[in-house]
Amino acid sequence: MLHATHRMLAGQWPSDQEVGTVTLDWDSRHRRRFRLDTDQGETLLLDLPAALRLGQDDGLVVGDSGIVRVIAAEEDLLEIRAGETGLARLAYHLGNRHLLVEICAECLIIRADPVIEDMVLVLGGAVQPLRRPFSPESGAYGGGHRHE
Repeated sequence: MLHATHRMLAGQWPSDQEVGTVTLDWDSRHRRRFRLDTDQGETLLLDLPAALRLGQDDGLVVGDSGIVRVIAAEEDLLEIRAGETGLARLAYHLGNRHLLVEICAECLIIRADPVIEDMVLVLGGAVQPLRRPFSPESGAYGGGHRHE
């Protein structure tokens, strides 16, 4: 079993040290301790000192063995545009539901959700499905918050 104890940011580690890859969705890219399988079928224990937001091409250092590169998995998402209403109004309603949102210059991106899609359409917004990695805002204090 591989054991990753720290991360190196994308572009800050030599690519010739890559010993494998791991493809992770958003939830799995924000962890501290987690057992997962690499794309090559090896078991990897992620054992970081604190929960970190792992980004595309970050490296997980696995002792003297090398580095496992993180790949952000494609996810089913919705691109939301203002349509007949203001984008700020739509952002308010998404935030009021404590949804993770990726904010772009002309649109908002959320995980695909048919109930939220209907809400946006009722509010006059325009929705387009897409599939790509998800990278939402981390929150005002770096990690957002959860209601449990």
